Amino acid sequence: MTLGLARATILALASLAVGCGGPQGQSPGQSPPAAPASPAAPAPPAAPAPPAAPAPPRLFADPAPESLGEADVGRIIAQAAAEARARSLPVVIAVVDRVGNVLAVFRMAGARAAARARPGPAGDFDAQGVEVPAEAAAIAKALTGAYLSSSGNAFSTRTASMIVQAHFPPSVLSRGLESGPLFGVQFSQLPCSDIVARFAAAGPAARTGPKRSPLGLAADPGGFPLYRNGVVIGGIGVMGDGDYGFDPEVRDIDTDDEELIALAGTSGFAAPREIEADRVSVDGTMLRFRDRGAEALRTDPTAAPPLAAIPGALVAVPGYTDGTLRAGTAYGTEESGVRRARGDESANPDHYVLSDGTGLRRFAPAPASDGGLTAAEVKLLLDSAFEVMARARSQIRRPLESRAQVSIAVVDTNGRVLGVVRAPDAPLFGVDVAVQKARSAMFLSSAMAAPDLGTHPNPSVAGVVAATRTFLADPQALTGQTAISARAIGNLARPFFPDGELGRPPGPFGRSIDSFSPFANGLQSALVIGDIAAHLGFLSGRNPDPLPGCGALPATDEGRGRLANGLQIFPGGVPLYRRGVLVGGIGVSGDGIDQDDMVAFLGTDRAAGTGGIGNAATGIRSDRVEVPLADGRRVRLRWIVCPFAPFLGDAAQNVCAGR
Repeated sequence: MTLGLARATILALASLAVGCGGPQGQSPGQSPPAAPASPAAPAPPAAPAPPAAPAPPRLFADPAPESLGEADVGRIIAQAAAEARARSLPVVIAVVDRVGNVLAVFRMAGARAAARARPGPAGDFDAQGVEVPAEAAAIAKALTGAYLSSSGNAFSTRTASMIVQAHFPPSVLSRGLESGPLFGVQFSQLPCSDIVARFAAAGPAARTGPKRSPLGLAADPGGFPLYRNGVVIGGIGVMGDGDYGFDPEVRDIDTDDEELIALAGTSGFAAPREIEADRVSVDGTMLRFRDRGAEALRTDPTAAPPLAAIPGALVAVPGYTDGTLRAGTAYGTEESGVRRARGDESANPDHYVLSDGTGLRRFAPAPASDGGLTAAEVKLLLDSAFEVMARARSQIRRPLESRAQVSIAVVDTNGRVLGVVRAPDAPLFGVDVAVQKARSAMFLSSAMAAPDLGTHPNPSVAGVVAATRTFLADPQALTGQTAISARAIGNLARPFFPDGELGRPPGPFGRSIDSFSPFANGLQSALVIGDIAAHLGFLSGRNPDPLPGCGALPATDEGRGRLANGLQIFPGGVPLYRRGVLVGGIGVSGDGIDQDDMVAFLGTDRAAGTGGIGNAATGIRSDRVEVPLADGRRVRLRWIVCPFAPFLGDAAQNVCAGR
């Protein structure tokens, strides 16, 4: 029976009862009985529920859930080990999955136990010249290949070497050019980071990522991504020659044993040729993926003997692997810790989020611990920046005219992460780096920068405050008077100021070119060298693994400093303000640095509303700071740089101008 028919039947029965229940006659003086009620008209049928709003159209494809099986991992190691035997170079080989789980570490008989971080021109400074376990170096190389890559770009540790040095491209002929576009990215995914996950042998979090790296990202050739059906599924890293270095000369063609051994391991799991780094142009320069190809191999990888036939053993690495060989996790699954957002987490079907392995989202939009931002405002900032990204043309992805894909993070003034969202196929390194950029821009724009840095146990860090004030000729520098973007931080962190100009001194956050190397670049490395040293002590069994939190800065409400995963010094982050008051920072990472800048800045601009949340006022931005040079000139710091005509299907130009 329908609701309308039932309602009509009940009313009709009630009418009948009234008509038959009154007395037949009345005594004199009594009022006449009331007239019987007229039958009520049936109620109209209930209106049908409005149709559900259609889901927004998808702009991005989900990567297929590909992964490495145990047999795949064994085959990859065996192929690499066979090439190593042919070259008489016993090595350590590491294989990881896309989210950084270490699937195996194999030490060949006779392999060196350690590698030395290559010193810079003036000898041992910071992390230069330090011995590191060969297993740690191999894991860092494998993670670098996996984390820098996606279905649209395949980057190796040789690619990383090219983009983190003092000049881009690195060569004796390029001196006088600016530094690499990702100068400083090597100090991300740090073992002390509070963002990346740690190894667990069992439990729901055992397979979740992104996992940390023992040495950050590597610039030493010998690390490649691994693919299946065009989808990145992991990485391989090889360490054996004792030199954990970088390639300072891009013009020559090296025959690098570690690189060729790792290349042999990728047989059957190689990146599609059309997305390798040497198909990607940055500022008119093609990047480098490898120096030699399969023609330089001394073995046929498909004929490699089984792993059991190769002298050596799987080894345990504290905090990374228990010494067994295991299968990889498919990216995009709950188990991997990086997945598509559910409908109750986001209305945007393209949002990807971090999870804890049990279904609980990590870094869902949350209110600030300092009261500066509401959860709704955090969500608005993330959604707005994601919308800008989804319209933007990528710089690093193939094919050309692909959409940019990045990770986006918002933090408050205590450095607490208030929200993270990412595109489906954004490179994994961007999660940690987006938080670094947001925290860095917030911290160095805050009144706490000078007092926090001044308490650091490393004199090189504590002395930065006075050095910055002298350099800028501003006794109030680092007290919250100026909004400092990630790009401006980079200006102050280069070995030359202005960037690339030979004969100039370094910025106050950098170090002289005479003592510079990718392992010792100034404030960024000095902040965390103690954390890295403590972690190396853990790997060697000398001390416990330090708790999460980098930088040794004064603790905030969460018991960690405001830069709890380290400082970052390349573009893509801006501070956030409410009516002139600093309330946090937003960071973006995963594509070209100009795209990252634009998504952070323009996303914030478009989210600005009646609540007053927005970018810094133009009068306090870092590009209003003029730095006096020794020759009498004055040079402005930068704020942001946006691509000239960045949007797909849209001819708009100079989209950030006037904002």
